[in-house]
Amino acid sequence: MANMDRTNEKININEIREFEGQYVLSLPEQYIDFLLKYNGGYPEASTFKISDEEGESVVNKFYGIGDMKGNLAKVFEVLDGELPEGFISIGSDPGGNEICIGVSKEYFGKIYFWMHDMESDEEMDNMYFLSNSFNDFFDNLY
Repeated sequence: MANMDRTNEKININEIREFEGQYVLSLPEQYIDFLLKYNGGYPEASTFKISDEEGESVVNKFYGIGDMKGNLAKVFEVLDGELPEGFISIGSDPGGNEICIGVSKEYFGKIYFWMHDMESDEEMDNMYFLSNSFNDFFDNLY
């Protein structure tokens, strides 16, 4: 796995299960492992490719669980009804776009990029597929 520059305060599996229960969702194992190890924060390598048309972006930060600014719960509540169903945001770029992970069967564990200021007629028009898994996404940051 890639490395983190700065991380949030450590959490345990019970805090993750509490978050899942509160929002009635299941997080993918790879992402749970990341939360247990780092609980979000700022990655050393942060650039990723969105698409040929959209170019690149950078991970501003990964959200964590707890009282820090921009935590998973706060972001979940702010974006509820904004993101396509079956996704939660796990991080952002400097422009306020969101890095999302699928939590529903069809998209479970897959990483997408949600462009908040892009007009869309269809629910997934402003979602860009990035990776089949969290580890693949994280390991391929440059």
